[in-house]
Amino acid sequence: MPRHKACCNTHAEPPGRRQHTAMCQSMPRGLRERVTMEVVSQRPLGVSESLYYFYQVPLFTSVSGEVHWEESRVASSGWVVLLFSHSGVPDSLAAQVPKDLEIKVKFLVTANDLAAFLTNRPCCLFLFSLDLLPSKEGEDLTKCFLLRVVNILLHYIEKTFSDKSKILDFHHPHQLLEGLDGFDLELSDHPESLEQLLVDCTDTLKYGVKTGHPRYFNQLSSGLDVIGLAGEWLTATANTNMFTYEIAPVFTVMETVLLKKMCGIIGWRETEADGIFSPGGSISNLYGILVARYKQYPEIKARGMAVLPCIVLFVSEQGHYSIKKAAATLGIGTDNVIEVKCDERGKMIPAELEKNILQAKRKGQTPFCVVATAGSTVFGAFDPLHDIADICETHKLWMHVDAAWGGGLLLSRKHSCKLSGIERADSVTWNPHKLMGVPLQCSAVLTREKGLLGACNQMQAEYLFQPDKVYNINFDTGDKTIQCGRHVDVFKLWLMWKAKGTYGFEVQIDRYMELAKYFYKVLKKKDNFKLVFDAEPEFTNVCFWYFPPRLKHIPKSFERDQELQKIAPKIKAQMIVEGTAMLSYQPCGDKVNFFRMVFSNPATRQTDVDYLIDEIQRLGKDL
Repeated sequence: MPRHKACCNTHAEPPGRRQHTAMCQSMPRGLRERVTMEVVSQRPLGVSESLYYFYQVPLFTSVSGEVHWEESRVASSGWVVLLFSHSGVPDSLAAQVPKDLEIKVKFLVTANDLAAFLTNRPCCLFLFSLDLLPSKEGEDLTKCFLLRVVNILLHYIEKTFSDKSKILDFHHPHQLLEGLDGFDLELSDHPESLEQLLVDCTDTLKYGVKTGHPRYFNQLSSGLDVIGLAGEWLTATANTNMFTYEIAPVFTVMETVLLKKMCGIIGWRETEADGIFSPGGSISNLYGILVARYKQYPEIKARGMAVLPCIVLFVSEQGHYSIKKAAATLGIGTDNVIEVKCDERGKMIPAELEKNILQAKRKGQTPFCVVATAGSTVFGAFDPLHDIADICETHKLWMHVDAAWGGGLLLSRKHSCKLSGIERADSVTWNPHKLMGVPLQCSAVLTREKGLLGACNQMQAEYLFQPDKVYNINFDTGDKTIQCGRHVDVFKLWLMWKAKGTYGFEVQIDRYMELAKYFYKVLKKKDNFKLVFDAEPEFTNVCFWYFPPRLKHIPKSFERDQELQKIAPKIKAQMIVEGTAMLSYQPCGDKVNFFRMVFSNPATRQTDVDYLIDEIQRLGKDL
């Protein structure tokens, strides 16, 4: 238990007998007869004032829920002050106070006194969540508590953006489970104090990963946008559900505005298109396949898969694994997901798609959907959308584009051509939480045909979607989804769009592309790095190997590749342990483990890129 000192020198008139009696009665029964009271206030105590009790007791530690009292080690000039509120001290705790202990109590009798006291001293040791709002008289304590939480967050944010701070303080899972320096993940049957909760908040951030750090390159979603963060705070405060306008009037209309904007950017008529925000790109891809199947076989909704032929869908061999997950979830089966060969850059080969479709038909299978990829996860490849759309039109197949990663390029006039043909898609997945930098999670599935999502998913639950409401029920969008409860993911995106404008996103994304080009050019000149693709990167993904000196001049062979396979994991492991940088690695086909660098972090600068190259060389030179 942390130790705190407190001194209060301002005295007020003693309370009247009635108030004195009320004070004593509100104390734990085991302490009432052994208390010396002292009132501390800026002014006389009013009848309706809130009372907060400060008990002077010897220090103690709490182990496994038991209280152990120690001898006081406090100098005479200071007090150790433990805070209790009206509801904060159970009799079981009071009973453990030694019988011969003299207890002194200080009263902070005004809300302002309490606020001032807590602002200067971390003394929430025996205040509990029950003392916060909506508890009576809990307003000021709630303000104090939340301000201290904000201070914790601000300190963390400052460290996040500092290139002098570590990305993480790495510990193994078993260490977290066993507990670290008082950070205990186990849950108790008894409440913890507010002070302990604040310590837990600090420790949770301390042992996590600073994904907004300028040298965090590990995932497609990275960075920390302050406006988006503010949006997430507001969203949590509103704490509502997205299924009806009735309980989310602003957010449901806001979602409509955003979906129209995004559909217009794709190239669809805003009045004819539709969409919904979903919990991540995998679910958005599932929606695309779900609607594709319903469009061709609407009877599936009532009668199930038994009435369908053996349907198959197609995706590139570099497509996201969520397509197979969706097929498994929807009862289509992973064996009925046909992977189409890609060229050397990871793009689907249209001739191979055509061949696979014809082969499936000859086998008696029924093709219904093609999933094209706009920005593959590893290589950042863009499938040839016009060629794929032509094939889909010929065979009357639904075309879904997984633009979870690459969709943000539509906001760049310079680079949006890479998605040319997306306007011919029937549905699109687009994740603003990736290239656009919106805090996780924020994903949308967009459909060219209005009303299809609703027809596919609606169940018209009478307790939610009554037809005779006082407002336009077209804004009751919850029946378009497979969820009931749906988190508000739109506000942070809307607020960021307000803050940046479309052109602000464009500048941000163009800068990522320039950083990728710079990184590629630097590596190209170094003889101990080898690029997976010699040509300039098509997106912000840059894939490469690092060759330590002992492997640099060895010709390519099975034995050399077996050694090279070990290099990236070892370098990354050391980076994590030291907390200096984070980027991912993976094998792919016949390519042994290589690093994948991605740029989607607004805090990253060229100096961070240079640092990463030097760090890889420092950690890898002796491997």
